[in-house]
Amino acid sequence: MSRFTILESTKHIGEKIKVSGWADTVRAHGKILFIDLRDRSGFLQLVFIPSNKEVYELANQIRSEWVIEVEGQIVKRPDNMINPKMETGTVEMTVENLIVLNKSETLPLSISDDGMNIGEEIRMKYRYLDLRRQRMKNNLIMRHKVAQFARNFLSQDGFIEIETPTLTKSTPEGSRDFIVPSRLQNGKFYALPQSPQQFKQLLMVAGMEKYFQLARCLRDEDPRGDRQTEHTQIDIEMSFVEQNDVMELYERFLIKLVENLFPEKRIQQIPFPRMTYKEAMEKYNSDKPDIRNDKTDKNLLAFCWVIDFPFFEKDDQGGWTFTHNPFSAPKQEFMQDLLSKRNIENILTTQYDIVLNGWEAGGGSIRNHTSEALKKVFEIMGYKEDKIQEEFGHMLEAFNYGAPPHGGIGSGIDRLIALLLGEPNIREVIAFPKTGDGRDLMMQAPSEVSLQQLQELGIEISKKDEKKKIEKKIIKNIKKKK
Repeated sequence: MSRFTILESTKHIGEKIKVSGWADTVRAHGKILFIDLRDRSGFLQLVFIPSNKEVYELANQIRSEWVIEVEGQIVKRPDNMINPKMETGTVEMTVENLIVLNKSETLPLSISDDGMNIGEEIRMKYRYLDLRRQRMKNNLIMRHKVAQFARNFLSQDGFIEIETPTLTKSTPEGSRDFIVPSRLQNGKFYALPQSPQQFKQLLMVAGMEKYFQLARCLRDEDPRGDRQTEHTQIDIEMSFVEQNDVMELYERFLIKLVENLFPEKRIQQIPFPRMTYKEAMEKYNSDKPDIRNDKTDKNLLAFCWVIDFPFFEKDDQGGWTFTHNPFSAPKQEFMQDLLSKRNIENILTTQYDIVLNGWEAGGGSIRNHTSEALKKVFEIMGYKEDKIQEEFGHMLEAFNYGAPPHGGIGSGIDRLIALLLGEPNIREVIAFPKTGDGRDLMMQAPSEVSLQQLQELGIEISKKDEKKKIEKKIIKNIKKKK
C-alpha cells in the first residue's frame, strides 16, 4: 500500500491508505480514542474503535510525539465534527492497522504554541524539537519559497547561478575572518568568505555578465544583537550597468516577491523613494530610516533607497577606512579626486542601500573596474605597495585583462524573510542558529579538538590560554559547590 502525506489524504475519501507521522495529541471520548497525527503537510484525525481490539489496545499506549504508521479508510467527518481551521478538517481516518515506529520520552520543552515564552537557550539546545512547532515549520517553508522565487526570477532575467569557494584567502572586508589552518600547507591558513565579493567581480572579468548565488557568508564578529556569525545572502552581480540598472532590477524583484508570496502585505510607495545619506541623517538621524506612515500597521512595508554615501571615514587611529566596501567606485564626478587622492572627506561612493521599515535589507554598489582606481582606494587607506600586492594583487592583475564595468547588490535573506514574516529576529527563520556570541548550544560548538589534530596542523595552544581554562574550571566548580 502506498504511503501518502496527510494533506494528500483529503483526495482519497472512501479509500484505504497509509500515512505516517507524529502523534500530536491523544484523547478519548467515551470508548472511542482519537489521535491527531502530524506530518509536515498538516494534521489528520485518527479514530480507533474497541471492536478492533489489538489495534485499539496498542493505540491506548501511544503518547504525544511517538512516531507511528497507520492504515485505514479516509471518511468524511460528521457535519458537527468538521474543523474549518484545518485543511484536513473535513476528513478523518478509521484506523485498521497501527505500527509504532519509535517511542518518545517527554519533551524538554512544549511545542504546542509559538515558543516565544520559552527561554531561547532551551529552544536552541533542542532546536530539532523546536522546529516541530507549526510556526517554525512554516518559517522554513517560506524561506524555501523565497529562495525558489529568487532563483526563478533571476534565471528568467538571464542570470546564471554560480557557486564560489568556501575556502579562500584572508583579506580585509570589514569584519574579522574565520581562519582555517591548512594541514598540507603547514603554517598557512585559508579564510571563510565574508561575502563572495572578489569572486563575483572576477566572474565579471571572466565574461559571465549576469551572476547570482544564494551565498553563505561568515564573519567573526563581536556579539552584536540580532546578528549571526554565518548568514545567507542573495548575491547579484551584473556587467555593463550603471547604478539605476541594479536598483531597478532589485526593486522589481522585491515588488514581485511581496506580490507573489506575501499578498497580505502592502508596499507603502512604488517606485521606492530615494534619499541621500545626507538627507537621511538630517531628517531621521539614521542611514536606515523607518519611513512608515503608520508604524502600528504590521502589514505595511516601507522600502526606500539610501544613496550618495561618503566613500571614506576616519578610523580609530585617525587614518582613512571605507564606509561600506573597498571595491566600490566613487561617483563619476569624484573619480579624479580618488585618482589624485585629494578631497578625500568629500568623495561620495556609488553605494546604494535598500532599507525596509528601519532595517538595512541589502546593499551594493558599482565597482571600480580598473586596477589604477582600486589601488588608489588602498593607498588612501594607508596600505603600502607590498601589502597591496600581497592581499589584492590577484584583483589588480585581473583588472588589467579587460575588466568590464560592473556592479551588484547583496541582500541578507535571513533579515529580509524575518521582516516580511514579522518575526522579532533572524534566528526565527534560520534552521540551526547560533547565539549572539557564536555558540551552537545543540552541537556544543565551538569545541576543543584532540592534541593529535593540533599537532597535524602545526598549532600549539599557548600556556596563557591553558591557564585561563584552568581558572574557568576552578570558578565553575566553586559555583557548583555553592
